[in-house]
Amino acid sequence: MVHVNEVADQQLRHYQRTEHAVLRRPGLILGDRADSSVLLDTSRKCVVEGFFTHLDDPAVVQFFSAHDIEGEQEIILRREITANGKSRAFINDTPVNLSQLGKLAGMLVDMHRQFDTQTIGEDAFQMEVLDALAGQLALRKKYETTYQQWMKAKQQADELFKQKSDALKEYDYNLFLFNELDEAGFKDGEIEQLDAELNMLSHAELVSQALSKAEGTLDGDQQSMARELKSLMQTLDGVARFAPQVQALTDRIRSVQIEIKDIAAEVSHLSGSVQMDEKRQQLVQERLNNGNKLLKKHNAPDTAALLVVQQELQEKISKVLDMDGEISKATEEALSLNKEAESLAEKLSAGRRKVVPGLEKKITGLLHRVGMPNAKLKVHIKQVNKTASGADEVDFLFDANKSGRFESLRKVASGGELSRLLLCVKTLVAGSLHMPVLVFDEIDTGISGEAARQVGILMKEMGKDHQVISITHQPQIAAKADHHFFVYKKEGPGGIRTQMRKLNDDERVEAIAKMMAGEKLSAAALENARELMQSH
Repeated sequence: MVHVNEVADQQLRHYQRTEHAVLRRPGLILGDRADSSVLLDTSRKCVVEGFFTHLDDPAVVQFFSAHDIEGEQEIILRREITANGKSRAFINDTPVNLSQLGKLAGMLVDMHRQFDTQTIGEDAFQMEVLDALAGQLALRKKYETTYQQWMKAKQQADELFKQKSDALKEYDYNLFLFNELDEAGFKDGEIEQLDAELNMLSHAELVSQALSKAEGTLDGDQQSMARELKSLMQTLDGVARFAPQVQALTDRIRSVQIEIKDIAAEVSHLSGSVQMDEKRQQLVQERLNNGNKLLKKHNAPDTAALLVVQQELQEKISKVLDMDGEISKATEEALSLNKEAESLAEKLSAGRRKVVPGLEKKITGLLHRVGMPNAKLKVHIKQVNKTASGADEVDFLFDANKSGRFESLRKVASGGELSRLLLCVKTLVAGSLHMPVLVFDEIDTGISGEAARQVGILMKEMGKDHQVISITHQPQIAAKADHHFFVYKKEGPGGIRTQMRKLNDDERVEAIAKMMAGEKLSAAALENARELMQSH
């Protein structure tokens, strides 16, 4: 039997499958992985679809914005599984991956199955329960953001410290290399110029002799080229009046003579500068040796490349020195965020501790209602170092039989006890935790009578603000529903199929009566069913 409590603001309008899909796989729409085993007719595609409306959960709105999906007020989740087991997922006809579908489905539907009770024993769930009751989910979100920022800033500061430590290992050596180049003080092209100068100084005498001879030949003695050309011009000038063409030749010779005299002057000047200077030669040799040594040391082909090496060394040294400022800034930011996170964590802790007495009292009262009169819940909060959820370690402790010995839920509670305890907890926090749709799958196993009736009443109370779907065999629970769906199997041409249909008022009475008295109905059984449906 499936019963549904209807709500006006947050409701699941329809939850449908093609007739060849398998009803026992509700997890498909929630993001579970699928294969061809879900198909009854392997020649056709399986389609599972859920339609949700009127949702105002900020997390849902943010999800749609982050994934660029429209229509957060009307949400259609769809899975398509082909015969070969391949699956596709859609949100409002927008293709998404399975992880995205599962994340959104988790915001819309809370599945509570008979053996799916481990959640209540998890620290994260217990912490969320306390924060929901304390009305500090927004504060928790702010803390989580600050905590992540602090962790990032701390990691950045640690990384800068490491980088500086690594850089310091090379700093002294780099500083030595830089100082060596800086003290050498080579200018661009200087080593090449020194090599040329040394070559000239080493052959100064030979060069001087050659220049002296050249100077004499050009314009030095009576037989020099300049004097010979002058004499030649005078001879031609004497016959120019008889042959006008000779004047042009005379002018050209005059130009040559001027050029030769100019060359002679430069040769004379150069000859004066080329002298045997052993001291200068020694200085040039020493500086050139130093330059060549540095070129070889740094594997540089010329002075320009050596200056590039010097610049790179300077940048490395400056970077190490500049890191102190970066480290100081990162450390300061980390300390500020740490202080803010600690302040928020203190507020979270205070809020959690404040709601503990009320939570323990209310849960214990609800446990009594659902058939556990001797059960008690105790919440233990221990202060620890900061984590992503705060500076608390929360543990729900349980005593089922007034033994006075409270132990962790993971150790002492049975499956049935955990199931009912989880129902009680969700009854308190469903509104605060934004659970639009809650699905309870046979969590009432092992209870009956008044306990089952109280479970039904709790579900009905939750149904005032949420869409509640319960799969049950207990008439006391089914009687509290606003709608009753009958699940059955029917044999047809394609084999046995699982189907579901909504019952009208008279059919509901008969179904609940059968749940109480069996297939043979009596007037008393029908009357008891009507009375059970009308009771509160």
